[in-house]
Amino acid sequence: MQYGNDLYGQAIYGNTPKDESGSQDHFVDLMPYLPDFYQNIKEIKDLQTVLGYEVGGAIYNVQNILEQCFITTATWGLERWEKVFGLQTDKSKSYERRREILMAKLRGSGTTTKEMIKNVAMAFSGGEVNIIEYPADYQFVVQFVGVKGIPQNMSGLINALEEIKPAHLTYRFKYTYTVWNQLKMTWGDNREKSWGELRIYEGE
Repeated sequence: MQYGNDLYGQAIYGNTPKDESGSQDHFVDLMPYLPDFYQNIKEIKDLQTVLGYEVGGAIYNVQNILEQCFITTATWGLERWEKVFGLQTDKSKSYERRREILMAKLRGSGTTTKEMIKNVAMAFSGGEVNIIEYPADYQFVVQFVGVKGIPQNMSGLINALEEIKPAHLTYRFKYTYTVWNQLKMTWGDNREKSWGELRIYEGE
């Protein structure tokens, strides 16, 4: 992300010198802005190095804070988002999982509709989902068609559905698996995979 050429010419001269210690992650080389007769003066170089870290750190901090304003890029800011949506913070979960829960909560705000349930299920599964309704039975089915097998974060999806669905409705899940005639593999290839792997095999 660029913050303008006037910020010490970050777009032109901003660079990170190689340092095996990894201590120069946020550094802007300011020496190119000085006249040539300053280039070989050690005291000036030392001063510009200190200032370079300050400028680099400031640029990093601005970008880092901006990232916390969006669920999809937030890290340490996820805790604030969870507080906004009334969710309990669980730092044992990965950033990715916590973002999925927040996005599902965001999509589930408002009156519950078939489209809302679909959006929430897609947020957790990471693939296309069909919602099949059975009004006479007060039930709906969440069918995963975009991913093979059981999506990883089913517990999170179940919690989200329990929060947004009308209390009188029940639901169940339908998963997609690879059938035998869809496997474009030889018998020898099949022997190298377990039955569980073959059931979710996507092919080449």
